[in-house]
Amino acid sequence: MARFTVRFFKDVIGDRGKSCEICQHVVDVDARDATEAVSLAQQQFNEFRGIRDWSLYADRIDVQPADFPS
Repeated sequence: MARFTVRFFKDVIGDRGKSCEICQHVVDVDARDATEAVSLAQQQFNEFRGIRDWSLYADRIDVQPADFPS
């Protein structure tokens, strides 16, 4: 299994009318691949927020391998 860092981002409009992207949550998970990592992270995000659908709080998901090369 590999380690992945999954970030949930939300697009917001600032007080000066500029759009920016805010990281709503970060989850580190062990998974076989990026697809499984996203699924596990979505479950954890939903449990953390007490919701059924992560997209209520985020617009996109970014997944990156967290393993460091030897």
